[in-house]
Amino acid sequence: MNPFLCFFLISQKFINDSRRMKPTLYLIPVPIADGPPEKVLPPEVNRILKELKYLVVENPKTAMKFLRKIGLNMNFEQIVFLTLDEHTRPNEMAGLMTPLHEGNNMGLMSEAGMPALADPGAELIAMAHNAKFCIKPLTGPSSITLALIASGLNGQNFAFNGYLPVKKEVRISTIRKLEEKLYREKQTQIFMETPYRNMSLLNDIISYCRPVTLLCIAVDITGNDESIITKPIGKWKNNIPDVHKKPAVFIIGMP
Repeated sequence: MNPFLCFFLISQKFINDSRRMKPTLYLIPVPIADGPPEKVLPPEVNRILKELKYLVVENPKTAMKFLRKIGLNMNFEQIVFLTLDEHTRPNEMAGLMTPLHEGNNMGLMSEAGMPALADPGAELIAMAHNAKFCIKPLTGPSSITLALIASGLNGQNFAFNGYLPVKKEVRISTIRKLEEKLYREKQTQIFMETPYRNMSLLNDIISYCRPVTLLCIAVDITGNDESIITKPIGKWKNNIPDVHKKPAVFIIGMP
């Protein structure tokens, strides 16, 4: 064999083996609605979870409930649950990286949907990148992307704005600015709200946006009561749906 080719093949094998040996942070998806988990999660998720002994979660109790629901009736005393939520202080973040630094694979699990999308976790993922660990996202449902592709609105240029301000005056101002940006940049605008404030947000959208602006209301995505409807705001006014305490995504787009 050509010595240069031999050297190249050995080098590639060394690089690939090194990559495989690096500790990996797995991004674990969770269903976003009630129903059989296998409906939205591929078997790979179960396979990876069976191998992980360290999980970063928002709430250990709901994490264990999810693991049981997908059939992983393991000994939970052998799993270390590390908590990452809105109360986690910046100086506590480094401690969450300990399993990776000790050479262990670790999972980051959302409460619903994909980690780091309208969900804690982005800072931990950034820290893992900086430490040169492997990051492996697993396939799962995202209400944001599912709502967008089903809306019929522009998917080439869009922005997810997360949760809008709670204070009414500021929220109305934000909605108006997002609509202005929609028309100025032809950029679809996506946002959501805590379910018990859905109606306040929806009423403000309908009251302060142009009647011709398209509004998609996507409710209970992948659930039994899934509803994804897009129509001009003027046509929503006489038929405002009840989305109180229902998981929903709101999207405004160009007519």
